[in-house]
Amino acid sequence: MRYRNRMELFMNNIVLIGMPGVGKSTVGVVLAKTLGYTFLDSDLLIQEREGMLLHEIISKYGLERFNQIECEINSSIEAEDTVIATGGSVIYGTEAMMHLKSIGTIVYLKLPYEELEERLGDLNQRGVSIRPGETLEMLYEERIPLYERYADVTVDCEQMSIRDIVKKITYLF
Repeated sequence: MRYRNRMELFMNNIVLIGMPGVGKSTVGVVLAKTLGYTFLDSDLLIQEREGMLLHEIISKYGLERFNQIECEINSSIEAEDTVIATGGSVIYGTEAMMHLKSIGTIVYLKLPYEELEERLGDLNQRGVSIRPGETLEMLYEERIPLYERYADVTVDCEQMSIRDIVKKITYLF
């Protein structure tokens, strides 16, 4: 099924969601180049506005405030013909997700837990929104239903190269 007509309704933006480490930013850059779109990384917008790295924001203000900042920034994105890579915790901000849905097609990059675990290093250094004592597996189980709820399209990325993922997304649009 192709979504070209549907995309016109959504201002031609593609919004990538998924767990940290799934490849949203990497896929986003290559996808934008392939489609001739602009690329926007909402994590970089957060860092630019706050003047700190994500893990520094979390350390200084705590998770709740970080999630509020993330929601504010994602709710204010205005773009057209853009691939938007979001942070993994964007799905905690209902207002942000409703806004992103209104300006684009939400593409959930799905990866099995085992493969995700192999890719990730120190979660705290990555600026992952995770509560003290919470494991990656707990976070994964908590977030999957939220990604699925907001997704317009789900792309299974298991054992796929960046090139193959981009090809698969490009085919959909």
